[in-house]
Amino acid sequence: MTELQVRKMRFAFADYDVPFLWNEENPAFSSMANAVSFLAIGFEKMIVNMIREAMPLITDPAVAEEADAFVRQEGQHSTAHRQHANGLIRRYPGLQETLNEVIAEFDRLTVQTPVEYRLAYTADLEATFTPVFKLMLDNDSTLFRPGDDRVASLFIWHFVEEVEHRSSALIIFDSVVGSDVYRMRMAPSIFRHVMKVIRLACAGFNKHVPLEERQVDALSMFASYRRMQKLRRRLPFLHAQDNGPMPRAFDHLPLREQLVALVGIVRSQLPKHNPDHEKLPALADVWFQRYDAGYDVSHWYTAGTVTP
Repeated sequence: MTELQVRKMRFAFADYDVPFLWNEENPAFSSMANAVSFLAIGFEKMIVNMIREAMPLITDPAVAEEADAFVRQEGQHSTAHRQHANGLIRRYPGLQETLNEVIAEFDRLTVQTPVEYRLAYTADLEATFTPVFKLMLDNDSTLFRPGDDRVASLFIWHFVEEVEHRSSALIIFDSVVGSDVYRMRMAPSIFRHVMKVIRLACAGFNKHVPLEERQVDALSMFASYRRMQKLRRRLPFLHAQDNGPMPRAFDHLPLREQLVALVGIVRSQLPKHNPDHEKLPALADVWFQRYDAGYDVSHWYTAGTVTP
Protein backbone atom coordinates (compact mmCIF):
# COMPACT_ATOMS: atom_id res chain seq x y z
CA MET A 1 0.00 0.00 0.00
CA THR A 2 1.46 3.35 -1.03
CA GLU A 3 2.49 5.83 1.65
CA LEU A 4 2.21 8.86 -0.65
CA GLN A 5 -0.12 11.61 0.51
CA VAL A 6 -1.87 13.98 -1.89
CA ARG A 7 -1.79 17.51 -0.48
CA LYS A 8 -3.74 20.32 -2.11
CA MET A 9 -1.79 23.54 -1.78
CA ARG A 10 -2.52 27.14 -2.75
CA PHE A 11 0.00 29.96 -2.57
CA ALA A 12 -2.00 33.19 -3.07
CA PHE A 13 -0.33 34.04 -6.38
CA ALA A 14 -3.46 35.91 -7.46
CA ASP A 15 -3.47 38.17 -4.39
CA TYR A 16 -0.68 40.49 -5.55
CA ASP A 17 2.02 40.73 -8.21
CA VAL A 18 4.41 37.84 -8.64
CA PRO A 19 7.95 39.18 -9.17
CA PHE A 20 10.22 37.54 -11.71
CA LEU A 21 13.14 38.38 -9.45
CA TRP A 22 11.56 36.69 -6.44
CA ASN A 23 14.92 36.23 -4.65
CA GLU A 24 16.65 39.58 -5.14
CA GLU A 25 19.85 38.27 -3.56
CA ASN A 26 20.22 35.61 -6.26
CA PRO A 27 18.85 36.64 -9.68
CA ALA A 28 20.34 33.55 -11.35
CA PHE A 29 18.50 31.19 -8.99
CA SER A 30 15.29 33.20 -9.38
CA SER A 31 15.48 32.72 -13.14
CA MET A 32 16.39 29.04 -12.86
CA ALA A 33 13.47 28.34 -10.53
CA ASN A 34 11.07 30.18 -12.83
CA ALA A 35 12.26 27.96 -15.69
CA VAL A 36 11.57 24.91 -13.50
CA SER A 37 8.00 26.16 -13.01
CA PHE A 38 7.48 26.34 -16.77
CA LEU A 39 9.05 22.92 -17.35
CA ALA A 40 7.00 21.37 -14.53
CA ILE A 41 3.72 22.36 -16.20
CA GLY A 42 4.54 20.60 -19.47
CA PHE A 43 6.31 17.65 -17.86
CA GLU A 44 3.56 16.92 -15.39
CA LYS A 45 0.90 17.17 -18.11
CA MET A 46 2.86 14.51 -19.99
CA ILE A 47 3.00 12.36 -16.85
CA VAL A 48 -0.79 12.47 -16.42
CA ASN A 49 -1.35 11.31 -20.00
CA MET A 50 1.42 8.71 -19.70
CA ILE A 51 0.02 7.10 -16.55
CA ARG A 52 -3.44 7.00 -18.10
CA GLU A 53 -1.92 5.13 -21.05
CA ALA A 54 0.25 2.86 -18.88
CA MET A 55 -2.39 1.83 -16.33
CA PRO A 56 -3.80 -1.07 -18.42
CA LEU A 57 -0.24 -2.43 -18.67
CA ILE A 58 0.27 -2.52 -14.87
CA THR A 59 -0.68 -5.93 -13.48
CA ASP A 60 0.47 -5.51 -9.87
CA PRO A 61 -2.24 -3.81 -7.75
CA ALA A 62 0.38 -2.26 -5.45
CA VAL A 63 2.14 -0.65 -8.41
CA ALA A 64 -1.19 0.58 -9.76
CA GLU A 65 -1.91 2.19 -6.40
CA GLU A 66 1.56 3.79 -6.39
CA ALA A 67 0.99 5.10 -9.91
CA ASP A 68 -2.37 6.60 -8.95
CA ALA A 69 -0.94 8.43 -5.92
CA PHE A 70 2.12 9.53 -7.91
CA VAL A 71 0.09 11.05 -10.72
CA ARG A 72 -2.27 12.78 -8.28
CA GLN A 73 0.68 14.40 -6.49
CA GLU A 74 2.10 15.50 -9.82
CA GLY A 75 -1.28 16.93 -10.80
CA GLN A 76 -1.24 19.12 -7.71
CA HIS A 77 2.27 20.30 -8.57
CA SER A 78 1.16 21.22 -12.08
CA THR A 79 -1.81 23.21 -10.77
CA ALA A 80 0.35 25.20 -8.36
CA HIS A 81 3.03 25.91 -10.96
CA ARG A 82 0.35 27.12 -13.37
CA GLN A 83 -0.74 29.60 -10.74
CA HIS A 84 2.86 30.78 -10.41
CA ALA A 85 3.30 31.01 -14.19
CA ASN A 86 -0.02 32.82 -14.58
CA GLY A 87 1.19 35.39 -12.07
CA LEU A 88 4.31 35.96 -14.16
CA ILE A 89 2.25 36.12 -17.37
CA ARG A 90 -0.04 38.77 -15.90
CA ARG A 91 3.04 40.91 -15.39
CA TYR A 92 4.80 39.90 -18.63
CA PRO A 93 2.11 38.82 -21.15
CA GLY A 94 4.69 37.69 -23.71
CA LEU A 95 5.57 34.77 -21.43
CA GLN A 96 2.34 33.08 -22.50
CA GLU A 97 4.09 32.41 -25.81
CA THR A 98 7.02 30.88 -23.93
CA LEU A 99 4.77 28.67 -21.80
CA ASN A 100 2.91 27.50 -24.91
CA GLU A 101 6.23 26.53 -26.52
CA VAL A 102 7.31 24.57 -23.45
CA ILE A 103 4.00 22.68 -23.21
CA ALA A 104 4.10 21.97 -26.96
CA GLU A 105 7.47 20.24 -26.56
CA PHE A 106 5.96 17.76 -24.11
CA ASP A 107 2.76 17.40 -26.14
CA ARG A 108 4.94 16.32 -29.07
CA LEU A 109 6.54 13.64 -26.90
CA THR A 110 3.09 12.36 -25.94
CA VAL A 111 2.06 12.09 -29.58
CA GLN A 112 5.32 10.99 -31.17
CA THR A 113 6.95 8.59 -28.68
CA PRO A 114 5.83 5.25 -27.24
CA VAL A 115 4.72 5.00 -23.65
CA GLU A 116 7.90 3.02 -22.87
CA TYR A 117 10.02 6.05 -23.81
CA ARG A 118 7.95 8.41 -21.68
CA LEU A 119 8.14 6.02 -18.74
CA ALA A 120 11.94 6.00 -19.14
CA TYR A 121 11.94 9.81 -19.47
CA THR A 122 10.03 10.17 -16.22
CA ALA A 123 12.10 7.56 -14.37
CA ASP A 124 15.42 9.04 -15.51
CA LEU A 125 14.53 12.64 -14.75
CA GLU A 126 12.81 11.90 -11.44
CA ALA A 127 15.83 9.85 -10.35
CA THR A 128 18.00 12.98 -10.51
CA PHE A 129 15.69 15.01 -8.30
CA THR A 130 16.71 13.73 -4.87
CA PRO A 131 20.42 14.67 -5.11
CA VAL A 132 19.62 17.97 -6.87
CA PHE A 133 16.85 18.99 -4.50
CA LYS A 134 18.90 17.92 -1.47
CA LEU A 135 21.55 20.43 -2.57
CA MET A 136 18.90 23.15 -2.79
CA LEU A 137 17.00 22.32 0.40
CA ASP A 138 20.21 21.95 2.40
CA ASN A 139 20.97 25.56 1.40
CA ASP A 140 17.49 27.01 1.82
CA SER A 141 18.81 29.87 3.96
CA THR A 142 20.28 31.53 0.86
CA LEU A 143 18.27 30.03 -2.00
CA PHE A 144 14.74 30.32 -0.57
CA ARG A 145 14.52 32.24 2.70
CA PRO A 146 15.43 35.69 1.28
CA GLY A 147 12.75 35.50 -1.41
CA ASP A 148 9.01 35.97 -1.93
CA ASP A 149 7.54 33.52 0.58
CA ARG A 150 4.86 32.29 -1.82
CA VAL A 151 7.38 31.27 -4.47
CA ALA A 152 9.83 29.86 -1.92
CA SER A 153 7.06 27.84 -0.25
CA LEU A 154 5.87 26.49 -3.62
CA PHE A 155 9.29 25.13 -4.47
CA ILE A 156 10.00 23.76 -1.01
CA TRP A 157 6.66 21.88 -1.04
CA HIS A 158 7.27 20.56 -4.56
CA PHE A 159 10.81 19.46 -3.82
CA VAL A 160 10.01 17.65 -0.56
CA GLU A 161 7.18 15.78 -2.28
CA GLU A 162 9.58 14.80 -5.08
CA VAL A 163 11.78 13.35 -2.34
CA GLU A 164 8.71 11.60 -0.90
CA HIS A 165 7.86 9.88 -4.19
CA ARG A 166 11.48 9.48 -5.28
CA SER A 167 11.01 5.76 -6.08
CA SER A 168 7.60 5.95 -7.77
CA ALA A 169 8.63 6.57 -11.38
CA LEU A 170 11.23 3.77 -11.29
CA ILE A 171 8.71 1.37 -9.68
CA ILE A 172 6.25 2.07 -12.50
CA PHE A 173 8.92 1.84 -15.21
CA ASP A 174 10.23 -1.46 -13.84
CA SER A 175 6.71 -2.89 -13.71
CA VAL A 176 5.88 -2.01 -17.33
CA VAL A 177 9.26 -2.00 -19.11
CA GLY A 178 11.76 -3.47 -16.66
CA SER A 179 14.90 -2.84 -18.69
CA ASP A 180 17.80 -0.87 -17.25
CA VAL A 181 19.51 -1.15 -20.63
CA TYR A 182 16.61 0.60 -22.35
CA ARG A 183 16.46 3.30 -19.68
CA MET A 184 20.19 4.00 -19.96
CA ARG A 185 20.10 3.92 -23.76
CA MET A 186 17.35 6.51 -23.83
CA ALA A 187 19.02 8.80 -21.26
CA PRO A 188 21.06 10.94 -23.70
CA SER A 189 18.02 11.90 -25.78
CA ILE A 190 15.95 12.42 -22.63
CA PHE A 191 18.37 14.90 -21.09
CA ARG A 192 18.90 16.66 -24.42
CA HIS A 193 15.16 17.25 -24.45
CA VAL A 194 15.13 18.48 -20.85
CA MET A 195 17.90 20.98 -21.64
CA LYS A 196 16.10 22.05 -24.83
CA VAL A 197 12.94 22.84 -22.86
CA ILE A 198 14.78 24.77 -20.14
CA ARG A 199 16.66 26.69 -22.81
CA LEU A 200 13.34 27.57 -24.48
CA ALA A 201 12.06 28.95 -21.19
CA CYS A 202 15.23 30.94 -20.50
CA ALA A 203 15.30 32.41 -24.01
CA GLY A 204 11.70 33.47 -23.48
CA PHE A 205 12.65 35.18 -20.23
CA ASN A 206 15.36 37.14 -22.03
CA LYS A 207 12.88 38.10 -24.73
CA HIS A 208 9.88 39.09 -22.64
CA VAL A 209 11.22 40.21 -19.24
CA PRO A 210 13.17 43.51 -19.19
CA LEU A 211 16.76 43.19 -18.05
CA GLU A 212 16.24 45.67 -15.22
CA GLU A 213 13.63 43.30 -13.78
CA ARG A 214 15.49 40.00 -14.24
CA GLN A 215 19.03 41.41 -13.63
CA VAL A 216 20.64 38.38 -15.26
CA ASP A 217 21.03 36.78 -18.65
CA ALA A 218 18.57 33.94 -18.12
CA LEU A 219 20.59 31.69 -20.44
CA SER A 220 23.70 32.04 -18.27
CA MET A 221 22.87 28.74 -16.54
CA PHE A 222 24.23 27.02 -19.68
CA ALA A 223 28.04 26.75 -19.62
CA SER A 224 28.26 26.50 -23.42
CA TYR A 225 26.25 29.71 -23.76
CA ARG A 226 28.49 31.55 -21.28
CA ARG A 227 31.58 30.48 -23.20
CA MET A 228 30.09 31.57 -26.52
CA GLN A 229 29.01 34.94 -25.14
CA LYS A 230 32.49 35.58 -23.78
CA LEU A 231 33.98 34.67 -27.16
CA ARG A 232 31.54 36.94 -28.98
CA ARG A 233 32.44 39.85 -26.73
CA ARG A 234 36.12 39.38 -27.53
CA LEU A 235 35.37 39.14 -31.26
CA PRO A 236 33.03 42.02 -32.13
CA PHE A 237 32.32 40.75 -35.64
CA LEU A 238 30.33 37.88 -34.03
CA HIS A 239 27.77 40.48 -32.87
CA ALA A 240 27.14 39.44 -29.27
CA GLN A 241 23.78 40.50 -27.85
CA ASP A 242 24.19 41.68 -24.28
CA ASN A 243 21.39 40.12 -22.25
CA GLY A 244 22.91 41.02 -18.92
CA PRO A 245 25.33 39.61 -16.31
CA MET A 246 26.04 35.89 -16.31
CA PRO A 247 26.34 34.66 -12.70
CA ARG A 248 25.54 31.07 -11.77
CA ALA A 249 22.86 30.19 -9.25
CA PHE A 250 25.07 27.97 -7.09
CA ASP A 251 28.34 29.91 -7.20
CA HIS A 252 28.15 30.65 -3.48
CA LEU A 253 27.48 27.04 -2.43
CA PRO A 254 30.32 24.83 -1.15
CA LEU A 255 32.02 23.06 -4.04
CA ARG A 256 31.98 19.78 -2.16
CA GLU A 257 28.19 19.85 -1.90
CA GLN A 258 27.88 20.59 -5.60
CA LEU A 259 30.16 17.65 -6.43
CA VAL A 260 28.16 15.34 -4.16
CA ALA A 261 25.00 16.33 -6.05
CA LEU A 262 26.74 15.72 -9.38
CA VAL A 263 27.87 12.26 -8.29
CA GLY A 264 24.30 11.56 -7.18
CA ILE A 265 22.96 12.54 -10.59
CA VAL A 266 25.38 10.18 -12.34
CA ARG A 267 24.61 7.38 -9.88
CA SER A 268 20.87 7.83 -10.45
CA GLN A 269 21.23 6.72 -14.06
CA LEU A 270 23.11 3.48 -13.36
CA PRO A 271 21.54 -0.02 -13.45
CA LYS A 272 19.74 -1.19 -10.33
CA HIS A 273 19.63 2.33 -8.90
CA ASN A 274 17.45 2.38 -5.77
CA PRO A 275 16.33 5.88 -4.72
CA ASP A 276 15.41 4.54 -1.28
CA HIS A 277 19.13 4.45 -0.50
CA GLU A 278 19.66 8.15 -1.23
CA LYS A 279 20.63 10.59 1.52
CA LEU A 280 17.66 12.88 2.10
CA PRO A 281 17.50 16.59 2.93
CA ALA A 282 16.85 17.22 6.61
CA LEU A 283 14.36 19.93 5.66
CA ALA A 284 12.06 17.31 4.15
CA ASP A 285 11.47 15.63 7.53
CA VAL A 286 10.86 19.01 9.16
CA TRP A 287 8.38 19.93 6.43
CA PHE A 288 6.36 16.71 6.79
CA GLN A 289 6.29 17.01 10.58
CA ARG A 290 5.13 20.62 10.43
CA TYR A 291 2.48 19.81 7.82
CA ASP A 292 1.10 17.00 9.99
CA ALA A 293 1.11 19.39 12.99
CA GLY A 294 -1.06 21.91 11.11
CA TYR A 295 1.63 24.46 10.29
CA ASP A 296 0.82 26.73 7.33
CA VAL A 297 3.44 25.38 4.95
CA SER A 298 2.16 27.66 2.16
CA HIS A 299 3.90 30.47 4.10
CA TRP A 300 6.97 28.52 5.13
CA TYR A 301 9.02 31.45 6.41
CA THR A 302 6.30 33.88 7.48
CA ALA A 303 3.66 31.75 9.21
CA GLY A 304 5.58 31.60 12.48
CA THR A 305 7.61 28.77 13.94
CA VAL A 306 6.61 25.61 15.70
CA THR A 307 8.61 22.84 17.32
CA PRO A 308 7.94 19.67 15.34
